[in-house]
Amino acid sequence: MADKQISLPAKLINGGIAGLIGVTCVFPIDLAKTRLQNQQNGQRMYTSMSDCLIKTIRSEGYFGMYREGVFLMEAHPLDREGRLEEDALPPPPLGTNVGAAVNLTLVTPEKAIKLAANDFFRHQLSKDGQQLTLLKEMLAGCGAGTCQVIVTTPMEMLKIQLQDAGRLAAQRKILSAQAQLSGQGSAQPSVEAPATPRPTATQLTRDLLRSRGIAGLYKGLGATLLRDVPFSIVYFPLFANLNELGRPAPGEKSPFYVSFLAGCVAGSAAAVAVNPCDVVKTRLQSLQRGINEDTYSGFLDCARKILRNEGPSAFLKGAYCRALVIAPLFGIAQVVYFLGIAETLLGLPRIQP
Repeated sequence: MADKQISLPAKLINGGIAGLIGVTCVFPIDLAKTRLQNQQNGQRMYTSMSDCLIKTIRSEGYFGMYREGVFLMEAHPLDREGRLEEDALPPPPLGTNVGAAVNLTLVTPEKAIKLAANDFFRHQLSKDGQQLTLLKEMLAGCGAGTCQVIVTTPMEMLKIQLQDAGRLAAQRKILSAQAQLSGQGSAQPSVEAPATPRPTATQLTRDLLRSRGIAGLYKGLGATLLRDVPFSIVYFPLFANLNELGRPAPGEKSPFYVSFLAGCVAGSAAAVAVNPCDVVKTRLQSLQRGINEDTYSGFLDCARKILRNEGPSAFLKGAYCRALVIAPLFGIAQVVYFLGIAETLLGLPRIQP
């Protein structure tokens, strides 16, 4: 492999294309993952991924699964048990921004850096065409995970605020409606809550830079490293070895479906393995808290409070959502690499992985 020159522009383009396609496909599931991970005991808005997606569609419309933030409308009717009738919620106003825009904008450099960095480190660590040892594959993955957090941390910081806004607004709406229900005996008429403008990624970025400087966008950097570095250490060697099993003969390329399945399996396994760190990272990067929800001073403080107040199972919140997000995301990435889209565009020869 050492005698083969990799094309960094081609790797960056392939990574960017894979990220754009993948995020478009799986963003709704990622939204459900964030909301499930952020809800704490006693403040459960959703019981499962499907419940979260159904409620999101009912209250915010189909494109609410792609939206940046949330808007607060007037008070709405309650059912007989004092819960908000989500079917009564009107669709969101047209022209609102979409939360997927944050991912679609930043996922291109993020995925490009991750995939290209792994190829670069594997290229540098190989000698005379010899197959990389498992340790060197893990080192290459470690380098890739470390490089990507430059983009991943601010991307996740903005994405989490925008995704979780719907959960917080629905929680406030239900509590407000329940308070109105309990005070129905009062002769004083209820006052409808004014609509609150939904935030945008640009507004959030400006506010964070103004109040906290560049460090505001990199809150949770340590937790992001603790998630992404182990993920890459698990994913890249596992994919390489699974893909190797599908080669018809030495020197030949694995079939299309083998690369796709290897990417899906490796991505799912790595995602579940690092999910506890992802839960902690999500909690740390959430700037807004719901009613009676814990606040955290750091990674260890957050992990201790989750363990004490919610039990060990809380560290697996959203694990299956994350697996469903990562599996197709990296499966698609390997398909893009398999097809050699960037090499075709640039007129370069395709190099077998």
